Amino acid sequence: MPEPDAHKPTGLGDLFDNLPDATSPLPDRAAPEEPAPGSRRARRAAAQRESGDARGAEGASIPGPSPAGAAPHSDFASVSDSASADRDVTAAASTTAAAEPAPAPLDDLFAPEQHREVPKKRRGRGCLIGLIIVVIILGGIAAGGIWAMNTYGDKINELMGWGEPKDYEAGMATGEAYVTIKSGDTGSPVSTALYSAGVTKTDRVFYEWLLKENPSAQFYPGVYKLQKKMTAEAALAAIEDPANRMENTVRIGEGSTIESSLPRIVDGVGIPLEELEAAVKDPSVYGVNAESLEGWLFPAIYTFDPGATAEDVIARMVERTRASLESAGVPDADAERILVIASIIEREGRTPDFPKVSRVIQNRLDKGMKLQMDSTSQYGYGELHAGRASTSKEAQHDQNAWNTYEISGLPKSPIANPGDDAIEAAMHPADGPWLYFVTINLDTGETQFSETYAEHERGIEKWDAWCKANPDSGC
Repeated sequence: MPEPDAHKPTGLGDLFDNLPDATSPLPDRAAPEEPAPGSRRARRAAAQRESGDARGAEGASIPGPSPAGAAPHSDFASVSDSASADRDVTAAASTTAAAEPAPAPLDDLFAPEQHREVPKKRRGRGCLIGLIIVVIILGGIAAGGIWAMNTYGDKINELMGWGEPKDYEAGMATGEAYVTIKSGDTGSPVSTALYSAGVTKTDRVFYEWLLKENPSAQFYPGVYKLQKKMTAEAALAAIEDPANRMENTVRIGEGSTIESSLPRIVDGVGIPLEELEAAVKDPSVYGVNAESLEGWLFPAIYTFDPGATAEDVIARMVERTRASLESAGVPDADAERILVIASIIEREGRTPDFPKVSRVIQNRLDKGMKLQMDSTSQYGYGELHAGRASTSKEAQHDQNAWNTYEISGLPKSPIANPGDDAIEAAMHPADGPWLYFVTINLDTGETQFSETYAEHERGIEKWDAWCKANPDSGC
């Protein structure tokens, strides 16, 4: 039997004792965290522990050098110890294998990570409610914007610089226009006179320009020859130029009355007011078969010789009315009636609408309806020149021979001086079924004509809305 020492393997202790020194010390490391059960790290750690236990067990069964004084081992003892150690290692491995779970298949190791499905939130009802709230808010904003524009549209446009400019541009002036400035007139009535003559673009632009640029401007009575489509600044310069003031000239405006015309004659010709009032008292002096000369002072521009009397002035105006009646084909016997209708047309409508207004008057007369014209009740109550388009309750219900809200048929006499267009419309009304009309915009003169009262009521609503948005426009 060979010697036992010839086959004795080297002990683990001798192996580690003979390892070379490390060139640099390893840094201290904190204890690693425990790997997750079943992971590859966990399996490697288990295998290392198993290998370490096996090596430890093997090292215990290999006899090392005998310490001094110790009795040498016999061959039998060495073999028994080795077998016992083998059994211990096998038992330890079995125990470890039983304690550790079996390695997972490779497919499991490399399978994609599984995530638990998170149920989605039910957002349908919440989104619907939010959408409804947004729609309500946007609808409220839109409704508010529409109301604001309907009510304050002109002021908003003015503030934001939107819409049409109020003044004409320089260089647009053309043609001729005659403007009468009465004694005592200030910026506001002069501004209205300029607009009525077609000189300025809007009623208030001249007045607003005066307040801003020349509030101390003074005006002298007379008739001024200007141009149409002038800027406010150019209009003032023309009025201040003495060359544009016409001497012994009178302008009688369409829709004027005896009461408003006589002071203009005073300012233009210089005849005393008392003499003019006496000259109009007896219509028969001028061959007029009527109780008054109302409606017979034709609206036009007149220039008189310096020595003209009050009767000369009135006679010339009456003759001009006769010429207009004859031109329209009015019989002498029907002259007064046509002048009554023409005077209402002149006060109620704008020139392009005269034939339609005439048709409304004729249709209502044919049906036996009261005319119910504001201008007639205003004239009968004495507020025709009060500067308001609508009629006061007092005037509307006053009992007089001109108030067509109370009487049937035509008023007693003309209520104003009609021009050529109004006389022509009275003789030749347009064809149409209209029974009502209402001006829904005083600045433009836009008028709605209706056949039924329901349509007319909608027009009145438009008129009310415009008046609320323009409280200083004479409604």
